[in-house]
Amino acid sequence: MTMENADTNTGNKAGTRVGTEKKTESPSLFKVLMHNDDYTSMDFVVEVLQEVFHKSSTEAEKIMLTIHFQGVGYCGTFPYAIAESKVDRARLKARKAGFPLRCSLEEA
Repeated sequence: MTMENADTNTGNKAGTRVGTEKKTESPSLFKVLMHNDDYTSMDFVVEVLQEVFHKSSTEAEKIMLTIHFQGVGYCGTFPYAIAESKVDRARLKARKAGFPLRCSLEEA
């Protein structure tokens, strides 16, 4: 038996390692919810859903009707920073148009 390329302490060949697998954690996800009010127009809500949340016109209409009749509608689930950014964009667009549109975040 030759001891060439062997670790004298363990008898293992040099360069052999036991690997440990590192798990990367997924970022926390948050639901973006849009709330009904008596002032924001239905057309504006559809516009925000299409521009900010990238919904098709059909999907945006369905969400808008859910908001109108149930008081709140689901816009999507995103990592926190993206969800917060979308809420800020929707709020800014609404304020510029003179509407009190409100969105909130809920941990998914």
